[in-house]
Amino acid sequence: MKALFIGGIKSGKSKNAELYALKISQDKPYYLATTEFFDEEMKTKISLHKDQRKNNFITIEEGLDLVSILQTLTTNKTILVECVSMWINNMLHHKRSEEEMILQINTICSLDLNLIFVLNDVGCAVVSENKLVRDFVDISGRISQLLASKCDEVFQITAGIRVKIK
Repeated sequence: MKALFIGGIKSGKSKNAELYALKISQDKPYYLATTEFFDEEMKTKISLHKDQRKNNFITIEEGLDLVSILQTLTTNKTILVECVSMWINNMLHHKRSEEEMILQINTICSLDLNLIFVLNDVGCAVVSENKLVRDFVDISGRISQLLASKCDEVFQITAGIRVKIK
């Protein structure tokens, strides 16, 4: 089972994805945290996410090489990847290519794991004058389409409300 939770920032994606992971998992699910600590604001946000998920998940932290981590887990485990947007950000920050990102997504989606992806929907934003921001939005859009095509279920989250779109 593969599922994608997509929505705007602060839309309730994480909470919905966490509840979904707990519901479908036969045992304690994994929480693959991708955010790197860039500043105090991010540390605060991460702390709030940790409080929200309590001790309901086994947390793994990895900001770049998701494939290596996920390949170590046994078949049918449930893993919440939180979040793909921050992973894309990390990959761009560390000068990794879009091709490498696509290869990782394709490899991850071929694993026999229950994967739940969280991704920010940045497609409704204005076009930025900043090239890096434009690159991020473009790559994020292509990755979201790739993930949606590979996932069994896709949910749009708005104001904490989950709507199944696939």
